Amino acid sequence: MKVSYDEATDTLSVILKDNTPVAESDEDKPGIILDYDAAGNLVSLEILDASKRVTEARKVEFQTTG
Repeated sequence: MKVSYDEATDTLSVILKDNTPVAESDEDKPGIILDYDAAGNLVSLEILDASKRVTEARKVEFQTTG
């Protein structure tokens, strides 16, 4: 999984499956773009205007449980 923030476009991207072609994109909610592979699996998501939608767009914390 890869997370990136582009300050120039204020876009936060979360790539769940790297190097997987996107077959379809859907803007589920305004400013939230979901990308799917040919089998319908979610492969990535983009959050537009991220600095207004998430807490500290430049900071990512990773946590595992169990």
